[in-house]
Amino acid sequence: MVKRTSTVVFVIITALACTALVYFLRVEWVLLATGAKLIASTGFLATAISVGALRHRFGQVLFVGLALSFCGDLFLTGTSERAFLFGLGSFLLAHLAYIGAFTIYGINGRWAVIAALPVLAGAATVTMWMLPSLPTELIMPVHAYTGVISLMVIAAFGSKGAGASTLVVAGALMFFVSDLSVAAQRILQSDIPTIIWGLPLYYAAQLCLALSASHSSSQ
Repeated sequence: MVKRTSTVVFVIITALACTALVYFLRVEWVLLATGAKLIASTGFLATAISVGALRHRFGQVLFVGLALSFCGDLFLTGTSERAFLFGLGSFLLAHLAYIGAFTIYGINGRWAVIAALPVLAGAATVTMWMLPSLPTELIMPVHAYTGVISLMVIAAFGSKGAGASTLVVAGALMFFVSDLSVAAQRILQSDIPTIIWGLPLYYAAQLCLALSASHSSSQ
């Protein structure tokens, strides 16, 4: 009961901090936004620990991905191109960690193959959409990132086929979609306030992945 209560508390803290983050960004209160982001990101780390992620290999590797995501969030509080690249690199490594976690759980090849076509088609569409606006020095990093996050989503479906929680698929898909908002905001300089839907999707994705650590195999 204590564990369940603490998990609920951490999820609520993450949700409230995310809501505050969106508001602070909208009114351009930068310092408060940075604080809210770090609280929200700490929340998904605490959620993973509360469900026992560190007690088995699947959860441990998943936690590495969450920790790398925390680093990515930290880097993306900056506005420079270097900060963006460091953030991109941190999230790329996070997705590799998630792929590793899903592989540890197990991958159903049939599920992965079925998921591959629509996921890769979506990734290709997003890449073509961004390409005209990409600075030359960002083309390779963005291609690499798009490829890795696509593999992460495919691996999540494969892991679900092997018996993993539906939360891994929900988290992977929401992560993929939330990245569209980052692309629109940071690369395409969109006037649409994508943070309104992108940030809640991102934190919901991380919470889903954190909570999935409670659904371990015999690993």
